[in-house]
Amino acid sequence: MSTNREFDCVVIGAGIQGSFTAYQLAKKKKKVLLLEQFILPHTRGSSHGQTRIIRKAYEQDYYTHMMEECYELWAQLEREAGVKLYRQTGLLVMGPEKSQSYLLYKNTMERNKVPTVTLTHDNFSQHIPHVNLADGDEAVVDIAAGVLYADRALKTVQMQFQKLGGVIRDTEKVTDIKPGPVVTVSTPAGVYSAKSVVITAGPWANKLLAHTGIQVPLEVVKLNVCYWKEKVPGTYGVQQRFPCFLLTEGEESKYHIYGLPSNEYPGLVKVCYHIGGKTDPDQRDLQTDRSDIDILKRFIQRCLPGLIPEPAVVESCMYTMTPDSDFVLDHHPSYSNIVIGAGFSGHGFKFGPIVGKLLSELSTGEVPSYDLSPFRIRRFPSKTKSAL
Repeated sequence: MSTNREFDCVVIGAGIQGSFTAYQLAKKKKKVLLLEQFILPHTRGSSHGQTRIIRKAYEQDYYTHMMEECYELWAQLEREAGVKLYRQTGLLVMGPEKSQSYLLYKNTMERNKVPTVTLTHDNFSQHIPHVNLADGDEAVVDIAAGVLYADRALKTVQMQFQKLGGVIRDTEKVTDIKPGPVVTVSTPAGVYSAKSVVITAGPWANKLLAHTGIQVPLEVVKLNVCYWKEKVPGTYGVQQRFPCFLLTEGEESKYHIYGLPSNEYPGLVKVCYHIGGKTDPDQRDLQTDRSDIDILKRFIQRCLPGLIPEPAVVESCMYTMTPDSDFVLDHHPSYSNIVIGAGFSGHGFKFGPIVGKLLSELSTGEVPSYDLSPFRIRRFPSKTKSAL
């Protein structure tokens, strides 16, 4: 086998997690191949689109802890590449004052000394115009939160990876993985061998894991990404310092509703429901559920009176959900040189730099920088039986 098919590590899936993993491994002077089934860039997975929210506001302490370093790593990438990837806007977290979810967000930020401002009905409108806070709701602002420029971030980390000598091959769908002391990875273009393999294939994770004898309880859902037109242009824009926002729960929303200020489409505000309908990633365009849009229309009529309550643009994205919405960051249960990063459950993009660092550490046998017990596969004991 020729040496151009032999690598220290093959990373499968060139979304944000795989791209950061490959970049971190290349920084360790490893010979790395990053494989992607679609032509780059593409909109078929979970890492496309121009914007994502970055925040420390979380219900769980471990995510807030990880985000401390994550902000530093995003800033480091900005400096390395000379590219702006983040814009501070603040994140407005709203919810019923005494509700469990809202209080978890608020208390976690307080406990971890995240800079915040609490808003009540008395002072809300002077700080946040053009938003109606529901009766009984309170709000807290995560001050350092903001917008990540997602497409630009993905392109930037891939360019930095290539500058370090990394190899990206797109339009190469993996057709087989053979575990062993040296793992072989097959695509229509040939067979690659590697000391370790990292699988970061998003919605296709279980299709690849089937080759290695396991399945993880992942559910793929298709999300409607909706953009709503301002009645008066500039009302909810980044230039007007309108924040990102998150409604933890409401009278009819079982899941979060989130939004970002007008940015990628002038005069259009991104507001989405944080869940979608179950789908097969290879048949996702057949899934046409719009029940989330009805919930969003009612929310916008009540809460964002400056928007026309009918989406002007509807795009789509996929989430790969775990039962507890926590990530999977772990070694394969049977093969320690196969590492799995999966189940980012619609909130993983902002963690790209730290996930890449952790997966690269698992791949090279280092002690992980963080406690990975919340992310172990064994938390799903009955779900990891052989699929073969």
